[in-house]
Amino acid sequence: MSTVRKSDVFLPSLLDEILKPDWFGGIENFGAKIPPTNILERDNFFEIELLIPGRKKEEFKIEIDKNILSVSVADESQNQDKKEASNFKYTRREFKKMAFKRAFNLPDSVAEEKVNATYEDGILKFVLPKKEEALPKEKRLISL
Repeated sequence: MSTVRKSDVFLPSLLDEILKPDWFGGIENFGAKIPPTNILERDNFFEIELLIPGRKKEEFKIEIDKNILSVSVADESQNQDKKEASNFKYTRREFKKMAFKRAFNLPDSVAEEKVNATYEDGILKFVLPKKEEALPKEKRLISL
């Protein structure tokens, strides 16, 4: 927990604690990097965007179970290394596709059966429509 020094007294910073990565699945998962994420709330839906370049949409495993949306990719580099070893040898190899798993707690207001996912230009995007009862109500003017 980070602290803020205020007049020689150390107080925990509530904002730092709220924005701590662990609240939304963490920035690191046991030392492995996981994709950065944007979460937006709009009137009718939520949007979750994950930056995951260099993948094919078939590589993603996406599940919703008990209000938890989980996204994962298996590590297939070992199989690829064996195939490539017989054909050529790298002088330098810095590209590495790493496995990851990221989970998000969905609010009760999300209509799980209507969740939609797309993968384009390295961004995995989820549109999470809100249930009808969670949508904002129109303001009504009452005349006298």
